[in-house]
Amino acid sequence: MNTPIKFRKKPVTIEAVRFDGTPETATPIIDWALGQGRTVRYWCADGAACKAGSHVLHIDTLEGTMTAMPGDWIIRGVQGEFYPCKPDIFVATYEAVTA
Repeated sequence: MNTPIKFRKKPVTIEAVRFDGTPETATPIIDWALGQGRTVRYWCADGAACKAGSHVLHIDTLEGTMTAMPGDWIIRGVQGEFYPCKPDIFVATYEAVTA
């Protein structure tokens, strides 16, 4: 059996926007992804009974389509890929870059 070896994540700078479920945050995220040749779709999880808080984003990622819920961060990674990240994971993994 191989003995586990410890690794540290390389420091990388990413861009991220927080999605709150509204069209006001969805539209710039969709435009941002389209500008990078990627696809993000704004969708209502309740279908015809759409209500506030039921909208999600479907993001085509390198691993397939992922769903971003309100409160998730949308990240553009080092290869230009977009993907959602849960708020607790985002806070544990990233810190703001100061100029």
